[in-house]
Amino acid sequence: MKILLRALVLGGIGWGAVAGGAQTAPASPVTPAPASGQVTSGAAGQAQGAAQRATTAADPATQLAALQKRMQDWAQLGYYRARNAALAPPAAGEQRVVFFGDSITELWGRSWDTSFPGKPYVNRGISGQTSPQMVLRFHQDVVDLHPAVVVVLAGTNDIAEKTGPMTEEATLDDFRAMLEMARANGIKMVVGSIPPADDFPWNKGLEPALKIKAMNARLEAWCRSEGVVWVDYYTPLADVNGAMKPGLSLDGVHPTPAGYAIMTPLAEAGIQKALGK
Repeated sequence: MKILLRALVLGGIGWGAVAGGAQTAPASPVTPAPASGQVTSGAAGQAQGAAQRATTAADPATQLAALQKRMQDWAQLGYYRARNAALAPPAAGEQRVVFFGDSITELWGRSWDTSFPGKPYVNRGISGQTSPQMVLRFHQDVVDLHPAVVVVLAGTNDIAEKTGPMTEEATLDDFRAMLEMARANGIKMVVGSIPPADDFPWNKGLEPALKIKAMNARLEAWCRSEGVVWVDYYTPLADVNGAMKPGLSLDGVHPTPAGYAIMTPLAEAGIQKALGK
């Protein structure tokens, strides 16, 4: 049982903590708060947190309950369900845009008002998601919101093996599936390149730099063959080794405000191109 749980944990639990807790998603393990309700800090707090995580990791029943809960909503359809229901349809003449992706997209939402002030843009990123999960929620979190354009940013977690090993072809198949659904519903699609990374803090040793570069080459070629707008985030963010340039990333993967400041006008240009403006 312990072996099975370990395999499921490695293959299925999403990483939702960025820069000391800046981002948390339902897929991530949650460390319980101290029973006293008080906040601890410094070495004492770190020791307490480590002890709590060790207790959780050593408890197969707790792990199994968390995994069962995750498997009941593997695509995390519940994450935006209430917010989707509360979102009004686009106003007459409004050209809504949905940004669809993983934690890189979700964290972008923290600067939404400064990145895209006054724009009818909706953020539907979920931390830790892979492209097959995004395919499953595409109708609920994109099509049903009736956008004119969807901006897709995916592939980081495919390469990071968040839901298990994936081939380039499998990732590309998921992009094909999303494009088919978008076109069937009159939605223009913009695809952003996978940002650079030379390692993943939550799954070290995968040496992703060359894999990202290769996946981007395939995605760009596919976009050009399909007439899909391609946005190159990678080139201005990457150093010569395929890592994020200094100051542009929180952890080697997720952009800082300076990183998003580079990405924002590129995304906007892609949206305007898709709209034919």
